[in-house]
Amino acid sequence: MAKKIDWLYKRKSCVTCQRADGYIETAGTKVGEVVDARKDRIDPAGALELAKTVDKIVAAKGKKVVTLDLKKDHPGDETVLAHLIGPTGNLRAPTARVGRTLLVGFDEASYAEVLGS
Repeated sequence: MAKKIDWLYKRKSCVTCQRADGYIETAGTKVGEVVDARKDRIDPAGALELAKTVDKIVAAKGKKVVTLDLKKDHPGDETVLAHLIGPTGNLRAPTARVGRTLLVGFDEASYAEVLGS
């Protein structure tokens, strides 16, 4: 059984967000709260607060996927922000919170692993 996405931050016009939506729909994953990234921008301070609520960050940028174990490795704020903040200076979209894991960007294999689908 697939896990539920507790919180999803996305933009309707974003190609990567549309890929994530397609995967979520195909997998039959339920989504709790959806936040429109165009209306509710999350700045670096807000992104760090979000990161404090999770144990692991899985960030995809292009074909590169980086996993940060926040409990074990204790990366600094700069390292965390480098993976969370996009070129606009705000939280990258799509970002999904699944339990104690934050998925940033979209990578099908990462979504499948974290969501168990």
